[in-house]
Amino acid sequence: MRYLTAGESHGKQLTTIVEGVPANLPLLSSDISESLLRRQKGHGRGRRMKIEKDLVEIKSGVRHGYTLGSPITFVVENDDFKHWENIMGEDPIEDTQKIKRQITRPRPGHADLNGALKYGHRDMRNVLERSSARETAARVAAGSLAKKILKELDIDVVGYVKEIAGIRADDVDLSIQKKAEVSEESPVRTLDPNVEESMKNAIDQAKKDGDSIGGVCEVVVEGMPAGVGSYVHYDRKLDSRIAGGVTSINAFKGVEFGIGFEAARKNGSEVHDEILWSEERGYYRRTNRLGGFEGGMTTGMPIVVRGVMKPIPTLYKPLQSVDIDSKEPFKASIERSDSCAVPAASVVMEHVVAWEVARTLLEQFPHDQFPKLKQAIEDYREEIRGF
Repeated sequence: MRYLTAGESHGKQLTTIVEGVPANLPLLSSDISESLLRRQKGHGRGRRMKIEKDLVEIKSGVRHGYTLGSPITFVVENDDFKHWENIMGEDPIEDTQKIKRQITRPRPGHADLNGALKYGHRDMRNVLERSSARETAARVAAGSLAKKILKELDIDVVGYVKEIAGIRADDVDLSIQKKAEVSEESPVRTLDPNVEESMKNAIDQAKKDGDSIGGVCEVVVEGMPAGVGSYVHYDRKLDSRIAGGVTSINAFKGVEFGIGFEAARKNGSEVHDEILWSEERGYYRRTNRLGGFEGGMTTGMPIVVRGVMKPIPTLYKPLQSVDIDSKEPFKASIERSDSCAVPAASVVMEHVVAWEVARTLLEQFPHDQFPKLKQAIEDYREEIRGF
């Protein structure tokens, strides 16, 4: 299973094409749109989230509520394109108009300058329109399809915020279903009500100061059988795939599983998870310090992964940069106004993790027809229980 996305931030639409989805999977456009709307929420989002109402249209690959096994196309229209048609239209324009609209001042922390150097763009709008986090809407569309597959296989995925601007949420002992409910009700998507106001205040203060703040998101996956992934090659290790997926999200700079970097400060006896067996559960671990992975494969324990998001680099008190035409110093321009996107990023991360888990499952089990995939995984669960 794989996907491609297309579209620019202020272009006509975002498009996602997904190939390799099993036939006869129940799927509605509402399964996708629900996730897209979740991505737009969160304390600290900018004005554009009120302009765009992301709703998906399924253009191919689904008939009468079931997938066909052929490529599936999702389209999200950009409602704001009507205000950008002169700037983002595909038709040629006069050189005098081009010059007026050129962006020659790269913003520190963005892809502007590096992308211009790579592709030879003198107008850096050609870079920033595609490098924008708006593209994550298309990735959430793909991830919501992956979540649908996992849900039908009794595998649950939830993402939430663990930290904003150094304000850390305590661990909360809740079922994964309850975690989904609680995070959805929180404006900052945290499970700890004791830090919710402090997080909101930090976001408001950053906006007041013309600054931005980052944080940490956590995603948990429950219901995975043991042995998914592989130790045989580096690119088949599921934790490696998840780590790569998470760091591919805009502004994410680090990943950890289970106790993560804390393992460097502990003895081996305090890190590794002892193996137990019972007739009801089969093999399981006494603890889950390794976050559900050993040797690049699932252990059957919950997958627990955290991602670090840096502060958004566009600031109302901008940093110094250099104009690529004049080579003169200047203060960077403002292209968007979110002071904190960590709550929304937790939704993106949730869907990115879901995608990597689902595609790895589909590689490991026969998946041309969804009912056969489901049966194969049920048979495998039974097999390893009594192994």
